[in-house]
Amino acid sequence: MAHRTLVINVVGLNASLIGDASPRLRAFRDGAHVSHLVPDLPAVTCTSQASMLTGAMPAAHGIVGNGWYDRDLADVQFWKQSNHLVRGPKVWETARSRDASVTCAKMFWWYNMYSSADWSVTPRPIYKADGRKIPNVYAHPAGLDDALQRELGRFPLFNFWGPAASIASTTWIAESTMRVDERFDPTLTLVYLPHLDYALQKLGPDHPDVPAQVAAVDAVVGRLLDHFEARDVRVMIVSEYGIEPVDRAVSINRVLRDDGHLAVRVEDGRELLDPGAGAAFAVADHQIAHVYVNDASRVDTVRTLLESTAGIAAVLDRDAQRGLGLDHARAGELLAVASPASWFAYRYWEDDARAPDFARTVDIHRKPGYDPLELFIDPALSLPRARIAWTLLKKKLGFRSLLEVIPLDPSLVRGSHGRVDLPASRRPLLMHRCPGAARDASLPMQSVHDVILAHLFDGD
Repeated sequence: MAHRTLVINVVGLNASLIGDASPRLRAFRDGAHVSHLVPDLPAVTCTSQASMLTGAMPAAHGIVGNGWYDRDLADVQFWKQSNHLVRGPKVWETARSRDASVTCAKMFWWYNMYSSADWSVTPRPIYKADGRKIPNVYAHPAGLDDALQRELGRFPLFNFWGPAASIASTTWIAESTMRVDERFDPTLTLVYLPHLDYALQKLGPDHPDVPAQVAAVDAVVGRLLDHFEARDVRVMIVSEYGIEPVDRAVSINRVLRDDGHLAVRVEDGRELLDPGAGAAFAVADHQIAHVYVNDASRVDTVRTLLESTAGIAAVLDRDAQRGLGLDHARAGELLAVASPASWFAYRYWEDDARAPDFARTVDIHRKPGYDPLELFIDPALSLPRARIAWTLLKKKLGFRSLLEVIPLDPSLVRGSHGRVDLPASRRPLLMHRCPGAARDASLPMQSVHDVILAHLFDGD
């Protein structure tokens, strides 16, 4: 019979962050085997998680980033949640092939909808027709969402992402995980703790306030360790990528626009990226950007342009992507990788007065790229809290209103990830105590899959 196992995903954790501010993580590390993980390119959430849970590379599982361009829809799709997007058997499915009694709780890991996990919970706001966004979660089986929110209060969505992101959402995730464990006794539990990730992007990994953020996550990890270890559950701790300090934003779509490759259209005085009409555009995703070249005759021209752009370290064509296990139909014809200390901003407009209305809001699905500026309130705003309160009041009264508080200045961002060439102290970690699992100093991200199986079955 499989041994019960907990996998804690402390996003952004690396060796340099474990110390006096994190006594629980430090104690776990000191009694565990520690490996540095080598992520697949790109080192971003959705790709790393898919590689861990399938044991495959992006060319096989298909998750080439947090989002990509759907050529059939001619639309950029970001932060989708259907597990059907991830190709290949997942680790709990492989475990069930060995022992049909294995069950799995998947708590806030991505691609959490319509999977074969027995229990799952993931953020899923309620979008009302009048423009309101109401915090909520999607859970399987139906009714689990209501039960957890009755016990713990409504999921703090606005503390999960956005300018108010805080430890509150990570705490809620941990508490809900313990409730699911008590109620259902799953064999394998996967829990995602995001707080540190957002703090490091906002502040930068070397900021003096980072130890306090590490301490907050450490307390949550300690609560999970106390609960699960008391129930004789084996525990392993992983992280997805390392975050490095950045001080330069590369507006890759502006580069393409200035050279005549990118198309925009104007609606009501605002500019919108028109991905199906232009010759080329980029889907910016932290420190990587998939560049989709609709006009095949321009691939070499676009590559030469980007290779000469400051802040871009490499531009990988299909052959180079194949060598890295990234050659999937969802990937761009080219993949741009940022230089150290640089990251890719999605912006494509030249005049902020013509930026799309969603640019100054938290809107992760409409933006054709990842926008870490959603972690900030525009410092140029006067009385921002009063502005937020007034906007929310109008929404409650049924008036449509945009909460335009997000800045457009990319220099505010201090941390990013996506590159894989990092010093050992900033690489993601795998910490475990299973003697039968891999114990190399450095392991590929796919190895997490086999380490989970070793925790489940070693000693049986």
